Amino acid sequence: MAVLALAGCAAPGAPALEGSQWRLSEWTLSSLSASEFNITAAFANGQISGRSGVNSYSGPVTLGADGSFAIGRLRSTLMAGAEPAMRAESAYLALLGQAGAWKIANGKLTLYDAGGNESLIFTRVGP
Repeated sequence: MAVLALAGCAAPGAPALEGSQWRLSEWTLSSLSASEFNITAAFANGQISGRSGVNSYSGPVTLGADGSFAIGRLRSTLMAGAEPAMRAESAYLALLGQAGAWKIANGKLTLYDAGGNESLIFTRVGP
């Protein structure tokens, strides 16, 4: 998993994500259905945290006012799970590490890869 080592901070233009909670509803993987796994993301104080399918994760996130998005080094618990859930977790963390932009529209948070392609789509579940 490639991650960027950046200090976490929330830009003034990113208040829409501050304090929000999301559940993964779609992704670019065709072999696994995102809705079958408990994958979540919460944003607070320059940090992202949540469930990655089997384990909990957290780490710094930089949210640019221009829609830029960068994840720093993530920490994770080390529990084992069923093979499909472990594959989903690995794929999610890889896509999250590759995210370069974010946008909220129609109650959904979409993360885009460096090429501008949709990669992860979340539905809001909290404030």
